[in-house]
Amino acid sequence: MAKNMKGKDLISLLDLTPEEIDQILDTASFLKRLHYTGEPFRPLQGKTLGMIFTKPSTRTRVSFQVAIYQLGGMGIYLGADDLQLGRGETIADTARVLSRYLDGIMIRTFAHDDVVQLAEHADIPVVNGLTDLLHPTQVLADLLTLREKKGRLAGLKLTYIGDGNNVAHSLLFGCAKMGVNLTLATPAGHEPLAWVVARAKEEAARRGCQIELTDDPRAAVQGADAVYTDVWTSMGQEQEREQRLKALQPFQVNARLMAHAGEDALFLHCLPAHRGEEVTDEVMDGPQSVVFDEAENRLHVHKAILALVM
Repeated sequence: MAKNMKGKDLISLLDLTPEEIDQILDTASFLKRLHYTGEPFRPLQGKTLGMIFTKPSTRTRVSFQVAIYQLGGMGIYLGADDLQLGRGETIADTARVLSRYLDGIMIRTFAHDDVVQLAEHADIPVVNGLTDLLHPTQVLADLLTLREKKGRLAGLKLTYIGDGNNVAHSLLFGCAKMGVNLTLATPAGHEPLAWVVARAKEEAARRGCQIELTDDPRAAVQGADAVYTDVWTSMGQEQEREQRLKALQPFQVNARLMAHAGEDALFLHCLPAHRGEEVTDEVMDGPQSVVFDEAENRLHVHKAILALVM
């Protein structure tokens, strides 16, 4: 195992070098092979990961808890009722206390600044399991899936269709870092944040790839190696649901849209999927879909991150 990432926080893919992302993906591939051969690998024997959830999750909780267990350590679940993050005790004090008990922290929460503050004051590595702004560990699993299925990353074209949300933001950073051409098709009012796009374009220019934004999903998928979508209404946006459904309906990923991408295009989704909204059953369950391979790769990527930083 490489040592140069020990103690490193993983808050945003923007903070990682392309070499570090490659190292995570290579480590994930290595650990995936060991997983299927049944060969034990427990570099984190005796270590403990605190898992803070103010936003509930199926995949994030299970994959991180299984990841730390398979690496020889133990995970402690800290839900919203167990830890009043920033209420009753400051985030800084929470970070200092947890640093005395734990070897690493994974946090999945709403406000991105909470994660930034936690990492700033903790003496142990902090991993961003999702915020309203970013979802970096998901996109690392997406990149691993693309690399497995297409044999490379640099020069591929990925098209994201739908809401310019936290997944779209992390795709912008991750694709730019790894030389993947990214086109985002979003309706007016649902574009990704302008500063995120600007930073991604700066990175893309260094890596020789393109970032494009459009409101035309059919044009966006032309020549795509993969088509990606996510839910239209994320947790905390329930009051906007009807407006979102109306605005995003023309951006549904269905068989007609996938036909414009071509039969070799993969379909990705970070899950959970709202079938019949952002994607149809025929695409989710069709031959181009790799969503469950992608979901599995969350486990292997999470193992890689923990093994490298803890």
